[in-house]
Amino acid sequence: MAERFSILGRGRAGRALAEAFGGMAHLLPRDAEPEGLVLLAVPDDAIPDLATRFPGRCTHLSGSLHLEGVPCLHPLTSFDGHAADWTGTPLAVTGDAPPAILEAFRALGFLPFDLPAELKPLYHACAVLSSGHPATLWLGATRLLVDRGVTLPGRGFLPLAEATLRNIEAQGEAGRTGPFVRGDECTIQRDAEALPPEWHDLFLKLGRL
Repeated sequence: MAERFSILGRGRAGRALAEAFGGMAHLLPRDAEPEGLVLLAVPDDAIPDLATRFPGRCTHLSGSLHLEGVPCLHPLTSFDGHAADWTGTPLAVTGDAPPAILEAFRALGFLPFDLPAELKPLYHACAVLSSGHPATLWLGATRLLVDRGVTLPGRGFLPLAEATLRNIEAQGEAGRTGPFVRGDECTIQRDAEALPPEWHDLFLKLGRL
């Protein structure tokens, strides 16, 4: 029978994973004192203190933080508090993760790969660039139009974003489109001048990367 474990932290990650793991894991508040293996699903700044309470039997979820002697499993996804289909989702493994917890992730479709501790900040920065920053850009673009009285119908910019990601998945860098790819300087300058100052330089810098 597979070894059960506890999840400390009732945020979106903890709730989603506990739901997905089912009877394999118990979801508990961070001040609990469970026996056995513990998975820390808490903010980075809470991990060091909690890790000292469970020496040799805890694993954390931080993609950026490394604690010597404390293994980490970082799911490369965005949690919403509910179980989802994570088939094919990378799982960064740093340190000697407990087999029971690692296999529980693997059973959900996650794909483990070894991530050296010294590369964790770079890995996590790249994750933010590919997820958090695009979300900021998409939401910001919507606000820019709304502030000028234009509300896009239907799903707004999401179909465009989804189509772009599908093209990138299928074609790699060749899947990029738009005026920067075409070298259409007249359009680039006209578009940039339409933006407020705080967006003007960002638009040009990102486009020319």
